[in-house]
Amino acid sequence: MLKQRIITAIVLLPLAFGIIFALPIEWFALAVLLVLLLAAWEWSPLMKVCHFWGRLAYTALIGIAIAAVWWLVAFDDLWHGGRLHAVLYYVSLVGGLWWLAATLLVFNFPRSQRLWINSRIFVGVFGFLILVPTWAAALSIRSMHYDANPLFGAWTLLFVLGLVWAADIGAYFAGKRFGKRKLMPHVSPGKTLEGLYGGVALALLVMAIVAWALPVERELLLGYFAVGLITVLISVFGDLNESMFKRCAGVKDSGSILPGHGGILDRIDSLTSALPVFLIGYLWLVV
Repeated sequence: MLKQRIITAIVLLPLAFGIIFALPIEWFALAVLLVLLLAAWEWSPLMKVCHFWGRLAYTALIGIAIAAVWWLVAFDDLWHGGRLHAVLYYVSLVGGLWWLAATLLVFNFPRSQRLWINSRIFVGVFGFLILVPTWAAALSIRSMHYDANPLFGAWTLLFVLGLVWAADIGAYFAGKRFGKRKLMPHVSPGKTLEGLYGGVALALLVMAIVAWALPVERELLLGYFAVGLITVLISVFGDLNESMFKRCAGVKDSGSILPGHGGILDRIDSLTSALPVFLIGYLWLVV
């Protein structure tokens, strides 16, 4: 399984780098939209909507919602005077607030499942709250300081991805080597507290290296590490959140499109929480 995961990652990394660094903003937005449409297709079985036309309808609704946000935003005015376009800001803020609520749902599982276990509408709305803000936050981060430095946002987005990857890798190996105490056995029996500590430690190391290499200005260090740490912790709950819904739906993986990794949603679940939370934290604590 590990070998298969590594091979898939090696194939996907150049594609991800190409999307982030090589595509113009409009094509980047389209690429992220396509990824999120695949994720929407995989989310629909978590609503217990498994027939083709039902899944297609839900995917189309997610696409329409993102297209509506796209239509409301002028690509030459994503940022103005250091301020993010209001539509992108509030959509991302809704996503950040959702993840606060989602964290509470995870902590209170299995009791919290009574809120949605028999409601496709609730789970469908949760999908909107996850996927639409992810698109808005990804576009917002990629377009940071675009006029002055077209790659500033690309490097920032890669930094967020690096934190999530570091947390995932650190948790995997620390959990394998030292894992004894279950983190949330009702949600994801394989995750351990030791894995969480290992993931956070490796992510903090990445943050420290980046802060030293740039370097990050001293007066920004507190906000920089605070935003990074919050992003890492909330990314863990993005993963747990999907595990919670999969458990309720009786689904092991969201899909099988990625050998060794499951579905698209299985790969981006942590990012769906990390991106809007990082963006809001950046706007509030760093800028």
